[in-house]
Amino acid sequence: MSVHLDSQPQVIVVFLLFGLLTALSNYFSIRRFDQYPPARIFPRVSVLIPARNEAGNIEACVRSLLEQDYPDFEVIVLDDHSEDETPLILNRLARTSQRLRVLDGRPLPAGWLGKHWACHQLAQAATGELLLFTDADTRHAPDMLRDSVSALLAERADLVTAFPREDAVTWGEKLIIPVIGFGIFSFLPVTLVRWLRWAGLSVTIGQFMLFRRAAFDAIGGYDAVRNHLVDDVMLGRRIIQHGFTWRLMDGTRHVSCRMYRSFWEAVDGFTKNTFAFFDYRLSLFVIAWAWMAVVFLAPPFVVAAHAMNLPLESYPYPLACLAVIESLAMWGLAYDRFRVPLYLVFFYPVSFGLFVLIAFRSLVYTLLGQSTWKGRELAPPVWKW
Repeated sequence: MSVHLDSQPQVIVVFLLFGLLTALSNYFSIRRFDQYPPARIFPRVSVLIPARNEAGNIEACVRSLLEQDYPDFEVIVLDDHSEDETPLILNRLARTSQRLRVLDGRPLPAGWLGKHWACHQLAQAATGELLLFTDADTRHAPDMLRDSVSALLAERADLVTAFPREDAVTWGEKLIIPVIGFGIFSFLPVTLVRWLRWAGLSVTIGQFMLFRRAAFDAIGGYDAVRNHLVDDVMLGRRIIQHGFTWRLMDGTRHVSCRMYRSFWEAVDGFTKNTFAFFDYRLSLFVIAWAWMAVVFLAPPFVVAAHAMNLPLESYPYPLACLAVIESLAMWGLAYDRFRVPLYLVFFYPVSFGLFVLIAFRSLVYTLLGQSTWKGRELAPPVWKW
């Protein structure tokens, strides 16, 4: 018995080779905060946290920030109309530290997304020369500020963004969340972005964005991205487009985060912003995800079919094996650097298959105006062909 599969295995192998080279380049070129010498002068830092219904996270986050080994900083948290005990927890913490300020969010104006409006208010209240935006579900090592500021100054950067260690507990989290790290490592050539200033291939991670205040203001801050779902990515691209210096670093030893706490929470979270990452370009989105589905799902399907004595005439088995080996190497490099358990590499077809479904769910939900986040409806965007 034979099954026909229309594919181009040679092209897939070459494509994966370029992905593997990109992953290798990123693996050795992306530096950690603690690989830089300590700064001689430490500018004042404002650590800014928007919080909406974060009662389960906010205390651990704020305490980890208040314990920073850094001479001059403030922590400002904005309660964005929480409906849980977030404001009570924040007010209690504020009584224990003069470094902590708690703001009550103003009403959401038309044309703004909720988190972006909260971050805008935080930036207006900040007094630091440097602004660190981070999320309420993050945790920070005591030397995070000292090492990250040293890295920013050594690189003469205007924005340092970093990927944290993403903690995953349930199997749903383990299968879905690491795909983001894989995508960064395999398809975003960080060195070329730096050298050639390719803003469109850059990624900025909202869980850690350390700006020079002057650069942040010069690009328009959150006012310039007030209604774009992937505010972090767009802010980073504006930094590059305006001639400022962007750096992506490894923050896994300094920052940790449990982004989502269940399978469906992860699905909903990525549904919200996957289409937005492509700047709502419909044709690019569909073509990219269809091609990637073929690249990462066809070869393991061929190998599995061969194991079940179902040869695929149009796809040579040796090329399928080579493609699977290349894929395993790419996923392994990303997972090792992002500190993801390496045994999950062998589940990459399941992980990627799930993410393809999430991507097209993101497309449908966004175009139909059914996207929501934290109890707020997200307005349909203006999409492009």
